[in-house]
Order: sequence, then structure tokens, then C-alpha cells
Amino acid sequence: MALNSSLSRGHYCIKILSAMAASTLSVVDFKTANSIYEFTANDITGQPVSLNKYKGHVCIIVNVASKCGYTDNHYDELNELHDLYSDSKGLKILGFPCNQFGSQEPGGSDEICEFAKRRKVKFDMFDKVDVNGNDAHPLWKYLKHKQGGLLIDSIKWNFTKFIIDKNGIPVERHGPNTSPKDLVKNLEKYW
Repeated sequence: MALNSSLSRGHYCIKILSAMAASTLSVVDFKTANSIYEFTANDITGQPVSLNKYKGHVCIIVNVASKCGYTDNHYDELNELHDLYSDSKGLKILGFPCNQFGSQEPGGSDEICEFAKRRKVKFDMFDKVDVNGNDAHPLWKYLKHKQGGLLIDSIKWNFTKFIIDKNGIPVERHGPNTSPKDLVKNLEKYW
């Protein structure tokens, strides 16, 4: 009996190590990635989503926060862009909550979901991520690598917006002071 339980534990450990190796292998090197389609991110409920699902769509990827001075205006305008262009032009908006700037997104997924419901958010929301530093999500490392910032590549504040073309390539980067509605003229180049 001791031998069987020892074998079971050994088999269990091998399964865990195999799973860890597989997950390590699935991490995309942001420096060599060809598009956002190579990345996976967890949605707001924690379910993995392959960004390949956005293939052929112009996207806006934005780091969001619920307690920022830009929150009201940006959420309203992102919803408006979604309403105007998601069906007619295929625009997809991907919101990534982030708490790295002034602790303005302190809650967990449940609280962020409740906030999104109250705001009647219609665009896709993802799990809270870091956008800067060693623990930054690989997608955000890729975005910064492809569309560097002024002086430094780091994201400087909440509501930094990246426009992604239909091939999954980041083609523009806009800071928090750029209103989402002001992106329409830029988006038109990629539809």
C-alpha cells in the first residue's frame, strides 16, 4: 500500500511538472512575437482567451482603472465607440484593469466586474494585470516594444491606448490625455 501511494504521489508530481513545463513553453517572447494573436490573457472571470479571436478586427487595447480622474470620460467614450463601431466596423476594445498608477484599481475581479456592470461596460474586460516592470503581462511588454513611448517605453498612467490593425500589429499609441473619441480619425485609416 505504501508503494502504491508513493507511486501515486510520484505520478502526481510528474503531472504537475509536465503542466508547469507546458505553461512555460506557451509563454510568448514579446521581442519575437509577430502580432497580438500569439498572446493569451485571462478575461475578467479568469478564463484564458486567445487573442487570435480578434483576428481581422481593428482593436483598441487600454489599461483601465475605476478610481482615476480619467475614468468617467474614458469609460463613457469607450462604450460610445463600442456602440458606434463594433457592429458597423468590427472594432474591438480590450480593457485591462491595472493598479500600478496611484493604486486606482485596488479591487479584485469581483469588484471590477461590479464596477463594469454599474458603468454598463459593453467592451471586453480582462483580468487585472501589471503593464510595467518584470511582472508585466507579456502582451503589454509586446505593445510597449512595438510602440515605444516618449522618452521611455513604460506606460506612464491609466488609460494609455494602443490601436491594433487588422493584422494584429500595434500601429499607434496614445496617452491618457487623448480622449477615446479623438481616436476615430486615426481608426478610420485601419478599417
